[in-house]
Amino acid sequence: MPHSPDRLTDPRFSQAVEELLGSYVSQGGINHIEGHNLPTQETVHAIIRELEAVLFPGYYEAERLGRRNARYVIGERCARIFHQLAQEVAKSLEHTERCETAGDEVSGPRAEMRGEQIAMELLEALPAIRELLHEDAQAAVDGDPAARSIVEVLLSYPSVRAIGIFRVAHFLHGKQVPLIPRMMTEYVHARTGIDIHPGATIGAGLFIDHGTGVVIGETAKIGKRCKIYQGVTLGALSVERHGEPGWKPQQRHPTLEDHVTVYAGATILGGRTVIGEGSVIGGNVWLTRSVPPGTKVQIEPPYLIYRAKGSEPVKEAIDYAI
Repeated sequence: MPHSPDRLTDPRFSQAVEELLGSYVSQGGINHIEGHNLPTQETVHAIIRELEAVLFPGYYEAERLGRRNARYVIGERCARIFHQLAQEVAKSLEHTERCETAGDEVSGPRAEMRGEQIAMELLEALPAIRELLHEDAQAAVDGDPAARSIVEVLLSYPSVRAIGIFRVAHFLHGKQVPLIPRMMTEYVHARTGIDIHPGATIGAGLFIDHGTGVVIGETAKIGKRCKIYQGVTLGALSVERHGEPGWKPQQRHPTLEDHVTVYAGATILGGRTVIGEGSVIGGNVWLTRSVPPGTKVQIEPPYLIYRAKGSEPVKEAIDYAI
C-alpha cells in the first residue's frame, strides 16, 4: 500500500478545510464558535437517567437498593442531579442572553446562581412530581386490560417514562429555562415515539396507550384521567410564525377536559377547540371545533366489499360502536 502523504500539506486537503471555514462565515446561524459552552446532549441525557432513578427507584438501575442504603444512594444521585443540572441551566441562560435576546446579559456568576436556585427548586418539587406519576402509572394499569401490574407498566410501558420526563421538563419550562426542557422531551421522543412539548399542561392520570406517533403541542391542555391512543395529534390549525416565541404564547392547541378518550389516529386542532368532559373521539377523526361534555364523535362507518371467486360482491357496513 503506498505511503499516505501528510494531509496538512496536501493542497487539496487544505483547500477543503478553507472552504469549510468559509462556509462558517457565509452560512451563519448554524455555527457556535462564540467562546462559551452550550448545554450538551450527553450531560442532559445523564441527568435524565439520574432523574428516572430517583423518580422510580429500583426500576431502571442495576444498583441494588434497599432501606439501609436508600438515603445514601438517593442522596448521591440527587447531588449529581443538582451539580449537573445547575451547570447546564447556567450554560443555557448565558447562551440565550448573549445570542438570542437583547436583554441584560446573564454573566457567569449570575447564571450560576440562577442555575443552582432552579436545580434546588426541582429537587424540592420531585415528591409532588412523583405523586402525579403514581397517578399516571395507575391510570395505565386501570386503562389497559393487558396490564398485569404497576411493575409491568413501569418496566415496559413507554408512556409512563415519557410523561415522567415531560413533567420534569414542564417544571423547568415554567422556570423559563431555555434549551434543556426541549432537549429532555426530544430525547424521550426518540426513545418512545411520544412527542410532548414541555409547555403543554397535563393533569394527573394521563395514559397514552401504545404511544407511537402521539404529538401534543406546546399550548395543549389536558385534564385529569384522559386516555390517548397511538397516532393522535393535538395540534395547531396554523403553523405560520407570528413574531418571536415567548414563555406565555397564545393558545394554538386544543383543550381536553377531564376523562376524555381519543382513539388511534385522531387529529384535533386549534386553540379554540375544547373537547368536553367525558367525551370520546373515535379513530381517524379530524376535528377542528369544540364538542360539549359527554359527546361521542366518529367518522361515518365505511363499507367492506367481499368478492369471493364466482360470487357476486357482498357489501357490509363496519360497526364502529364507541
